[in-house]
Amino acid sequence: MAEDVPEDLRAMLDAHPCYTEAAHKRCARMHLPVAPRCNIQCNYCNRRYDCMNESRPGVTSEVLTPEQAVQKVRYVRERIPYLTVLGIAGPGDPLANEATFRTLELVRKEFPDMTLCLSTNGLLLPKHVERLRLLGVRFITVTINAVDPEIGAKMYEFVTYEGKILRGKEGASRLIENQLLGIRMAVEAGMLVKVNTVMVPGINAEHIPAVAKKVKVLGAYIVNIIPLIPVPGTKFADLRAPTPRERKALQDMCEPEIRQMRHCRFCRADAIGLLGEDRSAEFAGVTCGLEASREGTMVVQMEGKTKHRVAVASSKGEEVDLHFGHAEEFWTYEVEGGKIKEGERIRVEAKMDIPVFGGGHRAKIEKAADALSGFDIVIASKFGDRAVEALRRKGVEAVQESGEIRKAIMSAVDLVFKKRADIFE
Repeated sequence: MAEDVPEDLRAMLDAHPCYTEAAHKRCARMHLPVAPRCNIQCNYCNRRYDCMNESRPGVTSEVLTPEQAVQKVRYVRERIPYLTVLGIAGPGDPLANEATFRTLELVRKEFPDMTLCLSTNGLLLPKHVERLRLLGVRFITVTINAVDPEIGAKMYEFVTYEGKILRGKEGASRLIENQLLGIRMAVEAGMLVKVNTVMVPGINAEHIPAVAKKVKVLGAYIVNIIPLIPVPGTKFADLRAPTPRERKALQDMCEPEIRQMRHCRFCRADAIGLLGEDRSAEFAGVTCGLEASREGTMVVQMEGKTKHRVAVASSKGEEVDLHFGHAEEFWTYEVEGGKIKEGERIRVEAKMDIPVFGGGHRAKIEKAADALSGFDIVIASKFGDRAVEALRRKGVEAVQESGEIRKAIMSAVDLVFKKRADIFE
């Protein structure tokens, strides 16, 4: 038992599988997916979910109301008597959802013997530490990927804070400041803090020892270095994951500074059971009076106004009338809050004399995709499979539309918003 843990937390620590390795084979946890709303965009996170075969943070197959969550805990507890921890870990950020607090209130009242746990990006942690303490939350996990805004700017697309969308170093600075303050406040409030850090080779991997050192000074108990999971449709989709050897070397480097969690299973937002034996599929959509939200593929709801950069294959800027591979230039637009603002045109080499198959065609498509990198949506009357894939690797949605250009733009933006619920530059 850790000597530096407050006496009143020691029994709970011994039964928390994420904080104590010995507990993960005898104590179960249950994540309650009640928090779909998020307030930041990480470059490794794809906000589409609903896949039972994936085990990664943010994935879930249902979103429950607080009342449904309580019903489901009753149902699961009857079948898993060694359930000791109830946590809220998404699929968005719990602190950006009022449902989180209602859920904690209800489960604390009905299951006072259960340990309550919460995971957050930390942006709103300073604001809610006292509220969480009063609700009985004693374990907090904060995901911190950098303590240097220069590096943080590479990890996050945007931060939505107090009604403003902050990007680049400005967004990273605000997030990091709140994360560090939140950790200090949580520790002072008697909570045990775990820090998750996503390890991205070439981006923040070499910086992680500095993260570990900083959070230790603030009183964090343990650090969990999570390897990047390259997910299609994200900015980091084409980056490589770290090797087990690289991750272990980094854990060994940080271990003298702060404890390392080495038994993480990268849990889903609806995980149930032992860490190594997730049973969420078994309990998905249980019929004990629950009617979970399961209308097709679900998406995280984002705060703030939507903003999209759109490129259109058009001959005159009036109609969407060109095949992606036939366009010599793309008309560009910025769409925000229902308003469309025209931008510069981007020229590409159409090279109509290149065969439609072979290396020359492939190079032509890749070059066009490179020119459109940084846009959120490209609209054309038709796309080939190679073009769709080339754009996807750049994090760009290919939308096939035709007709009046502004109508097509709004239709495409609406489609992408519903599909991804993202706000990009």
